[in-house]
Amino acid sequence: MGKLLQRLRDASRSGVYRSERRDAIAEAVQGSALDMVDIHLEKQNLFEIFATALAFPEWFGRNWDALEDCLGDLSWRPAEGHVLMVQNHDRLPKDELGVLLDVLASSAEYWAARGKPFFAVFIDPRRSLELPDLYREK
Repeated sequence: MGKLLQRLRDASRSGVYRSERRDAIAEAVQGSALDMVDIHLEKQNLFEIFATALAFPEWFGRNWDALEDCLGDLSWRPAEGHVLMVQNHDRLPKDELGVLLDVLASSAEYWAARGKPFFAVFIDPRRSLELPDLYREK
């Protein structure tokens, strides 16, 4: 098992990170029991994007509280842990991006306390987000 996969399986390291590339993470997760989901953000329909990508239940209310509720459940996506690959963050208004980061951090904290890995990884080739790197990239 590679070091990156070990890290992604470690619930105590759950959180919100950045990475310059998606491919190494996808390769590490491939064949594991981790649930990796691509989230391609747009300026509009952020809640619909999450609902579709994560197959949220019909009761999803399409607001910030409902997003946090669904991310704190995910019972309809049984897996060892969850890795959300968030792309196109620069298409969101700054205030929405800030709230999204808070919601994802809260969700990661929730899952870590329950011993289940939850990683939100923003693909950020320009390194514009002030987030820790998921791993050292070469």
